[in-house]
Amino acid sequence: MDAFEVLWGERGAPRRGPRPTLTVGELAKAGIDLADREGLGAVTMQRVAEALGVTKMATYRYVPGKDELIALMVDTAMGEPPELSHIDGGWRPQLKAWTMAMFDLMRAHPWALRATVGRRVTGPNELGWVEKALGALAEARMDGGQKMDVVVALTGQIRAIIEQAADTSEEDIAEGWAKVLATRAERFPHVVKALAESEQHKSRDQGLEFGLERILDGVELYLSRQ
Repeated sequence: MDAFEVLWGERGAPRRGPRPTLTVGELAKAGIDLADREGLGAVTMQRVAEALGVTKMATYRYVPGKDELIALMVDTAMGEPPELSHIDGGWRPQLKAWTMAMFDLMRAHPWALRATVGRRVTGPNELGWVEKALGALAEARMDGGQKMDVVVALTGQIRAIIEQAADTSEEDIAEGWAKVLATRAERFPHVVKALAESEQHKSRDQGLEFGLERILDGVELYLSRQ
């Protein structure tokens, strides 16, 4: 059993051995809870087994190892993608809703950033999110590759904002900058001016939305020239 079979096979109890006491869903949830609290590095088969009150060997009846468990955790955490067809106004408001929903999900599970790089198997929920975004662009005058590029640009914006927030708070960043600028303002006049003029920007969510709107502006401009 490999990651493909874990993600795309029939999920449920193992076919052989004694009567099952767990499901793969319970394993995934235990791993997600652990990663949410302590980060992806804390997830081991032993720790997940302890959280579920079983032996480490018992978990191998459901997933063959940590890599497959993490793949399952990612797809479980992603959940069902949002329905966009009811959103009026076409592709732009639909993609905006998709991006904000994805951002909220990734912010709730920041460990998923590390878990979704490199060669891996994509699960049905994750692929379903891509399907919904491409569906929003179905009538747009772009080819498939260009539509995929739009999805990549949107997910890149999400990842950038989430990564900036990793292991720190906006208050910590502001405090650190203020300490430096209190005695070195003349060296960084443009930074001081920008900060003074951006007091209304109180969260990274605004950075997300500003970048999102500019990406969508670019797509709209591109389509207007076709």
